[in-house]
Amino acid sequence: MRLEILPVPGIGHVAEGDDLAALIGGAAPWLRDGDVLVVTSKIVSKAEGRLVDVPADGPERQAARDEVLAAETVRVVAARGTTRIVQTRHGFVMASAGIDASNVDKTRLVLLPEDPDASARALRAGLRERYGVDVAVVVSDTMGRPWRNGLTDVALGVAGMDAIRDHRGEIDPYGNELVLTQMAVVDELAAAGELIKGKCDQMPVAVIRGYLTAPLPGDGEGAGVLVRDASMDLFSLGTAEARAAGFVAAATLPDQPGSTPPDPETVRRAIASVADVVAPGTVFIPVTDDDVRAGLVATVPGWPAEATALVLCSPPTPAGQAQLVRFGADVQRLRTALAAQNVPSQLLPPPAATTAAAALAL
Repeated sequence: MRLEILPVPGIGHVAEGDDLAALIGGAAPWLRDGDVLVVTSKIVSKAEGRLVDVPADGPERQAARDEVLAAETVRVVAARGTTRIVQTRHGFVMASAGIDASNVDKTRLVLLPEDPDASARALRAGLRERYGVDVAVVVSDTMGRPWRNGLTDVALGVAGMDAIRDHRGEIDPYGNELVLTQMAVVDELAAAGELIKGKCDQMPVAVIRGYLTAPLPGDGEGAGVLVRDASMDLFSLGTAEARAAGFVAAATLPDQPGSTPPDPETVRRAIASVADVVAPGTVFIPVTDDDVRAGLVATVPGWPAEATALVLCSPPTPAGQAQLVRFGADVQRLRTALAAQNVPSQLLPPPAATTAAAALAL
């Protein structure tokens, strides 16, 4: 494969209502069928009127920007100082919801396109109708990446090609079946285009030639398929935000036992994790013998017969009022440690046949 990355100079200033197909086609009459057009989202936003007026400087500017950011945010992922990593209504997770103040008048901010896939489809259709050329279109923007310094361009919208090249089910040269490999090729093309476009060169469009033999007959599924479903997102919060959510969850634990027996080693690990922070002399004893557990459950009216495991909890002795208050807090520490291991629990009064002051049904 031989790839060429070609700049499209001469587009100039883009204003609201401009016909991007006419601007790009006029600047690049050499476009061919099968070219991939990588277009910076900013000129798409400008042409579509996705701009807001703000003060040029001072605290009023920051207040106005914060208001715009809140309107573009559906979920805050992480915040450090004035930096906000948020999820937009498109599903993108990016700094400041992609709001941009560069390459625009100081009294305006540029928002992301309302629907980048629709923008890519419209531009592709405009070029086909006006110039008879069949290209794929990628609408790109710049993002940071977790665990990596530096920025790179990625695709926000695409038309005329698949966003992902799916290798699952293929066999590699060593005879191994590929199970997970899905390449985000439109992100790779967006990043390649940025090598030509730059950030200060006023070159908002690049053409990648040689990647496609022919665009799709239709527009394809768009770049929306690149947004990971929330149920599969293992990094949905920043560290501090996840910790704060954990504290809230610990303070509001449901009071009920589990439906399946926990692994005894998991219970022991939870007890060990709080051993150095509970009051000296506090004892947590897991009841591992099923017959013993059943006998203890039978001695206390109201204990849940469905409890699959039991932990007896004893405070230091002698235990005054202050020590018992601390003991209650320490039992809650253990419940939190168990919950961190996905082991639910219910606080119960102790069986009379033991020296325990409380019990946890698991």
